[in-house]
Amino acid sequence: MMRRRELLLGLTGLAATSPAWAQQLDSALRLTLGTATPGGSFPAFGRALIAAVHEVDPGVVIASRITKGSTENLTLLKAAELDLALVQGEYAYEALSGQSANGLSLKVVAPIDASPGLFVVPAESSIRSVQDLHGRPVALGTRGSGFTIMGRTVLQGSGIDPEHDITPILLDDAGEGATQVLDGRAAALWGASLGWPGFKTLADAPGGARFFGPAPEAIPKILALRASMRRLTVPAGSFRGQDAPIETVGSWSFILARPGLDAAGVTRLVHAIDRGRETLARLYPQGRESDPRNLVSNVPAAWLHPATAAYLREIGADPQ
Repeated sequence: MMRRRELLLGLTGLAATSPAWAQQLDSALRLTLGTATPGGSFPAFGRALIAAVHEVDPGVVIASRITKGSTENLTLLKAAELDLALVQGEYAYEALSGQSANGLSLKVVAPIDASPGLFVVPAESSIRSVQDLHGRPVALGTRGSGFTIMGRTVLQGSGIDPEHDITPILLDDAGEGATQVLDGRAAALWGASLGWPGFKTLADAPGGARFFGPAPEAIPKILALRASMRRLTVPAGSFRGQDAPIETVGSWSFILARPGLDAAGVTRLVHAIDRGRETLARLYPQGRESDPRNLVSNVPAAWLHPATAAYLREIGADPQ
């Protein structure tokens, strides 16, 4: 009976052309989603994703699970303890490129967003560039976060040893970083994604904040260190008091599926994500980037879940 229902879900998802199709399904699709520690962008995105998907297809029931971040998410996916997980670009590229071409493997279901990395300090701080971080305590993020790896890469490409030229602060909870800057324990905070709560906390604090990326001449060196890194621009006005665009680097993060996750369920989920993008954009600052079409230029076709690849071909966005 269960196999028949799964087949029905897959055929219905592939044939659907209007929002009414989901209401005709006779069973719920239940999925588990790993996010990250409270106070970071992944839990915020996870909440927005669940709400957006539920709005267009109430039968898709996603249970979120707080984790330690990308590293633990990959472990839990491989152990089939999660169906889906949010994984930051550095970790995603490393995990996906290192897989064997044979057998079951992790697959990309959908994009999250392109996460530009930035340092942030109080507006009154004398720190104005990456070079000014020499000798300072810098909150780099949690131990299991890919954003922390990105921050170390930015420092290395800028000629700064992240272990010796600064005092690195690794957090147990992503939300602690902004608090440590406000109370003086950290001189600066590294983070990524326009929707990252730590950025908003500092930008909205009394006195405001200043954001900056690596120096222009350091960007090519940083990009050469990791294949996952991209040159990105933070538009003016992305944060309170930020009057000019900021050139920086960052990477795409993805929703990954455990090995062997049923194609019928992924088909239904990807349809819902695509149809729910307006709601996702309303609930999460970069939610509009969670468009399955963005996978075409950012992910090798071999890394895509077969159901995601089929959906892209169906809508005329052939993966390469």
